[in-house]
Amino acid sequence: MPNTSPPFRADHVGSLLRPSEVKEARMRHADGKLDAAGLTAVEDVAIRRMIARQEEVGLEAVTDGELRRGSWHMDFLGQLDGIERRHAEGVQFKGMVTQPRTLKVVGKVGFSRHPMLDHFLFVKRNSRVIAKMCIPSPTHVAGTTRDWRPVVGSDIYPGLEPLFADLASAYRKAIRAFADAGCSYLQIDDCNFAFLCDPVVQQRLRQQGDDPDWTLRAFARLVADSLADRPPNMTITMHSCRGNFRSTWMSEGSWEAVADIVFNTIPVDGFFLEYESERAGGLEPLRYMPKNKAVVLGLISSKLPALEPKDQVKRRIEEATRYVALDRVHLSPQCGFASTEEGNQITEDEQWRKLAHVVEIAREVWGS
Repeated sequence: MPNTSPPFRADHVGSLLRPSEVKEARMRHADGKLDAAGLTAVEDVAIRRMIARQEEVGLEAVTDGELRRGSWHMDFLGQLDGIERRHAEGVQFKGMVTQPRTLKVVGKVGFSRHPMLDHFLFVKRNSRVIAKMCIPSPTHVAGTTRDWRPVVGSDIYPGLEPLFADLASAYRKAIRAFADAGCSYLQIDDCNFAFLCDPVVQQRLRQQGDDPDWTLRAFARLVADSLADRPPNMTITMHSCRGNFRSTWMSEGSWEAVADIVFNTIPVDGFFLEYESERAGGLEPLRYMPKNKAVVLGLISSKLPALEPKDQVKRRIEEATRYVALDRVHLSPQCGFASTEEGNQITEDEQWRKLAHVVEIAREVWGS
């Protein structure tokens, strides 16, 4: 049962480990020793090589590996109108803290020209297969890891509802702009729905005066409103995981807490779901999945170097078919390999072996 349109039987979330020359060039640029044009030239060479390697392992959709980004979400959100990137206290992962950076809403949120349109066009010009674009969910302006009030500020928006209205409008314009640039495969990356599965996150929200159930429904409406005018010729998926920074994570908990709302009210074509560890719970929440949506099972770890036994992965796929028909099931890593420029604690060779592993298993399960 091969498929000819996204999501593909063997797919991936998008980010890839930054090669050493890209890391070095970014540091030299930050120190003022390399200009913007010089940095772009280094990135261009590395991205062309990344695209070719993705095609070689058999992937049918390729990305730029997010090599031009420091962070999977802040680089996009921080270049919308009215939002700036700022230095702040780092976010706590399991045993590690991220770089000290955050977002700040400084004016009315909107969308004009965005540099990532050019990033997408570069991939499209240099690939033989489908160019996939990954952008963060609008929910990450407010988020669940910190109190949203210092980020937003009542002088700009008195509450989340007016902010969400402007965010949804900005995203509708952004999605149209990517469609006009030729993007036919867009992925929305959202961790907040997975975070809301965690009782610890729910309790933190209550302590800061927010209702987790209201937050879940408000976030779902925000994403749905952002996709209200989605182009008919664009496949849109949503990826959700429990955090991914240097092979660590932020939260845990079964999809059961959010599955009905997320799967049935967010108008995407498919869901990339983290399922590579016990942190995600069982596959039973897939029973809420509508029959017209694809499920991309994140059964391969992007955090750990060891290859998962093929028989083990196939058993999980078979288990998933208790709830979702096999022709709607797909396979991928649970997240990218470098959600931030630091990257996970595996090597580039191990990364490519993981992606080839996804392709090999998919061919054995669904055919060439």
